[in-house]
Amino acid sequence: MPAHFSLTETEDAVNRRLGSMPISREALVAVSNLHRAAAAVRQHLENSALRVAALTWSAFVVLWVVWIWEEIETRHVAAEAGISKGTLTGIIKTLESRGLVRRRQHPDDGRLALLRLTPEGLALMERLFPAFNEEEAFVVEALDGEESARLADTLRRIVTHLEEHGEDRRAHLRAKTPLPPRRGGRRRTTT
Repeated sequence: MPAHFSLTETEDAVNRRLGSMPISREALVAVSNLHRAAAAVRQHLENSALRVAALTWSAFVVLWVVWIWEEIETRHVAAEAGISKGTLTGIIKTLESRGLVRRRQHPDDGRLALLRLTPEGLALMERLFPAFNEEEAFVVEALDGEESARLADTLRRIVTHLEEHGEDRRAHLRAKTPLPPRRGGRRRTTT
């Protein structure tokens, strides 16, 4: 289901609401459009390639992570999929009941569990992924090859920046301590 308001209508409403507020409009637009694009892509993929396999986005991402790593600890699956351990537990139960994943106790640490795809799970991913990728290609069809590569690089830089600096930033915000200088030498403080 498409959003109630178009992207242009939403941007106009945001500009009216924010008026002359001293904010980084470039950051606002970039992050807002990143979120909106991610939601639209997820919705499209769930309603196209994943619907055939009766998979949610999160279940597919869990299968993808386990497929790529072959056998992996559940805590790492949750981190890679960007979901909580509790959410992962429910997804694993569903995938196990469908015969797609197998969970076993870690041989060196009984508190940990390992996940592996079953032969049925492997067959599903080998059958499903080409159709999924076909929809990925559809999603970026409006971009040429160079634009797709630039987009991938830009998104990779955002992810890398958050991986390298996000935890420090969040720790500063929690502690309400002065933040380190940003690019361009400007110093930011929390209030």
